[in-house]
Amino acid sequence: MAGALDGLVVLDLSRILAGPTCTQLLGDLGAKVIKIENPVTGGDDTRVWGPPFATDVDGAPTDLSAYFMSANRNKLSVAIDIASQEGQEQVRALAAQADIVIENFKPGGLAKYGLDHASMLATHPSLVYCSISGFGQTGPNASKPGYDIMAQGFGGIMSLTGEPEGQPMKVGVGVADVMCGMYATVGILAALRHRDQTGEGQHIDVALVDSQLAWLVNEGVNFLTSERLPKRQGNGHPNIEPYQVFAASDGHVIVAVGNDSQFRRCMEFLGVAGLSDVDAYATNPARLKNRDALIATLEPLFAAKTMGEIIDGLEARRVPVGPVNTLDKALNSDQAKAREMVVEVPAAVQGGAVRLLGNPLKLSKTPVTYRRPPPRFGQDTDQVLADLETGGA
Repeated sequence: MAGALDGLVVLDLSRILAGPTCTQLLGDLGAKVIKIENPVTGGDDTRVWGPPFATDVDGAPTDLSAYFMSANRNKLSVAIDIASQEGQEQVRALAAQADIVIENFKPGGLAKYGLDHASMLATHPSLVYCSISGFGQTGPNASKPGYDIMAQGFGGIMSLTGEPEGQPMKVGVGVADVMCGMYATVGILAALRHRDQTGEGQHIDVALVDSQLAWLVNEGVNFLTSERLPKRQGNGHPNIEPYQVFAASDGHVIVAVGNDSQFRRCMEFLGVAGLSDVDAYATNPARLKNRDALIATLEPLFAAKTMGEIIDGLEARRVPVGPVNTLDKALNSDQAKAREMVVEVPAAVQGGAVRLLGNPLKLSKTPVTYRRPPPRFGQDTDQVLADLETGGA
């Protein structure tokens, strides 16, 4: 069955995480993705960001780090040195047969090679050209490098994350990179829609920091509305109470009380139904005002029960509750298996396959596919360049 983007060709000049996240998603949806990697440096930086690494059939580590594999399936790897005249000509020839080009060089970094958006669109006006950078193509910080943790810091999310008296804390994965890749995907699909209607390509300028600012969501608008700086809440919520992690006798659970009736049922479960009638706790605004006293009361009540008791008891009372899973429990859960969120892709490595995180999109007519494992460095160079000489893409 053909994917939704079957027939589209993506020329991927990106590396690390934001760009590769975008192009992997396009590949999962059926696009042909040609990943250009630098033969001077050995390819995408993340190939050596390990351990762990997939091992070859003899047990030796390969250039397939787990980090690299997380964002590079469904791609062809082509080794081209864009600093050389021959390499520039090869990239331009590939761009002539592509629908989309995506890159994450520093703003202006590709102009000296004639591979920037202005040069490419002048030659191929129907091209959709997406540039990802730390701060965007304009503004006083445009020339500064951008890494995920820097975007999380500059964009404010770290000031909201962590315990109230602790250090500002980054999210445990490169979420600024990943969300930037998601925004880039949306922009590319919108630009393709425009191109298909008008024949016009365009340049898409996506910044890690802009994306980070955009997904401040309620906390960002809380500040814009009140002009009061929020305080770190740990696992608490700035607008709802109680809505956080509680320690059980054998682990941790999340209790997410979304309204006053749920609070009443939660208190009934804990054996303190009378708290629901106390003025200090009867409504959500009152509970927020008296957060510290309420949590101090609830913590020992939850700690006296097991995770199973809490989850079963609150689910029976229609109060949102769930476990804080470690990765082994999350990825091996019945739910993850039912939703195919762990996939096995055949590969020329020890064991004959690599296990990857599945794509969350479930399309009824054009489902995502896992056609290619993450590629070894440069493995498709000869074939792609030979196809180029014969007019294939």
